[in-house]
Amino acid sequence: MHLVRHAQASFGAADYDNLSDLGHRQSIALGVALKRQGVRPDKVFIGAMKRHRQTWEGMAAGMGPDAEPEILPGLNEFDFTGLLNARFADGGAPKGMHDDRRAHFRTLRDTMLMWQRDEIDTPPEQFADFSARVRDARDQIAASGVSTALAVSSGGAIGRTVAEITGGPADQMIALQLQVKNCAVARLVISRNGTWLNGFNETPHITAENEQEMLTYS
Repeated sequence: MHLVRHAQASFGAADYDNLSDLGHRQSIALGVALKRQGVRPDKVFIGAMKRHRQTWEGMAAGMGPDAEPEILPGLNEFDFTGLLNARFADGGAPKGMHDDRRAHFRTLRDTMLMWQRDEIDTPPEQFADFSARVRDARDQIAASGVSTALAVSSGGAIGRTVAEITGGPADQMIALQLQVKNCAVARLVISRNGTWLNGFNETPHITAENEQEMLTYS
């Protein structure tokens, strides 16, 4: 399975769940690169978020032909805005928590650790429930029996997937999530006997010539 993180979304905008102009270019470039590698998915799966569908549409434009994806809500990202707000429901949120990249990701890292330890009251979703739905989406893809599956998801879901199948502790998800580049590809080998990681954070669409523009993390 080729597990793809969505292209650059609109960080700091009123609607984060929408690709930026660069994000649209990234998704097309990834489609072109995967086609060059000979990747021809038998079936496509995406989360229910707009940025997932937009990323696949761009990839399809680069790969051709298009295919109607199956929607698996388990591939969705956790509600990081709601989680941050739940942590600071009584005040004390750091300045720039939602719109300054450095402040956002520093605060999110600590907040996710608290979330995993069940230390946040009334989060939008319990960590155990998030983990279970991500695992269920992976199981549904495995049960489809297709030879070459392609799925578009988000950094948190991908980080959780990789941490789990490699036997890492829960907090390994955070380190992995913060490394996942926009439009990066993780390659999983899925069989009746289990699931193995065969590649992580691959960016075949990025070259020395376009790296300064195309390499983004949020």
